[in-house]
Amino acid sequence: MSKQWQNTRLADVLNPAAREEIVDSAKEYRLLGVRLDGHGPFLRETVIGTQISATKLSRVAAGDFIYSRLFACRGAFGVISEELDGCCVSGEFPTFLPVPRKVDVEFLKYWFRLPSVITRINEDCSGSTPLTRNRFKENFFLALEIPLPPLAEQRRIVARIEEVAPHIDEARQLRREAAEEAEALIVSALTHLQLPSGSVTKPIAECSSMSTGTTPPSDRLDYYGGPIQWYTPGDLEFQQQLGPSSRTLSEVALAERKARIFEPGTVLLVAIGGSLGKVALTHERCSANQQITGIKFSNYVLPEYGFWWMRRLGKELKAAAPQATLPIINQERIGTFEISIPPLQEQRRIVAELNNLQAVVDELKQVQAESSAVLDLLFPSILYGAFKGELYT
Repeated sequence: MSKQWQNTRLADVLNPAAREEIVDSAKEYRLLGVRLDGHGPFLRETVIGTQISATKLSRVAAGDFIYSRLFACRGAFGVISEELDGCCVSGEFPTFLPVPRKVDVEFLKYWFRLPSVITRINEDCSGSTPLTRNRFKENFFLALEIPLPPLAEQRRIVARIEEVAPHIDEARQLRREAAEEAEALIVSALTHLQLPSGSVTKPIAECSSMSTGTTPPSDRLDYYGGPIQWYTPGDLEFQQQLGPSSRTLSEVALAERKARIFEPGTVLLVAIGGSLGKVALTHERCSANQQITGIKFSNYVLPEYGFWWMRRLGKELKAAAPQATLPIINQERIGTFEISIPPLQEQRRIVAELNNLQAVVDELKQVQAESSAVLDLLFPSILYGAFKGELYT
């Protein structure tokens, strides 16, 4: 860091925001999350007050600095944009106002993307379980010292970073487009799926059972941080093999019936929100929030076949949802869609063919991911140069 920059505690340049309000059961609330690796806040879901277990929420405003206590150790910091102005967060997302003429929150946002800063945060986290030990309390946050140049220089550095960064983003976009073209192969194969003679067509309701996930009260910390994966729409990516969820639940949540368990072989379908139509297949016991519906097909439908069929229906399900701010498709409507069921041997053949095609697509995506990883290394080097006072000279 530049020797001319003065080390300044965050407590001297940020003030806690105080916009707490009691949850109104009749109101609609836009709830935020904060992405990892410095990618900032995002709209997680829109719900009404009756769907919120907490009694209080806090409003955020454009220009606020925010972070996630639970995922600070993974870079969950950012700035509230104009689009997210007026959204709400729970107490797990401390929010701060910049002291006028002292700090540019965009400068602060980039500083929290330095690997050395995240390492320091890890040292300050504490707790007794794999997740709670990563909670980053406000006293540690405000005690952090940042080498802070004058405000005008902060803004010059931000402008220079944002001048260089788009070139990296453009290269990333080209790689994303290549991955999307590979994914289109799967969509085409599903659309033109040839079913053998002897297939039986039934409404999904006649050959499955359905149930909807739940969200345990967020103020009961003992419900979270256990061995049970708890999935939200952001965790589902049209995949048979589900990865780790963004949060986990404890056995206490199960014992007190605050979570619904989905057994292996259940198709998880996003039925509420912008990700409506996404599907995944469970291979171990897990749980999910209220935006996800679990579909357990009868034993004459292979779980993998059911997964591929629901993936095929994805766009149709989304189109069938009422066009509203928060698209929803309920279990009754899902159940009216039909599934064509060939004999089990033919189901196995179809699943094998689709799995082989998916493997080819995954390999193409892996090549794209590896090239993107090279690009990802460039951004930290840009940040190091910026915070050493070298990038814009």
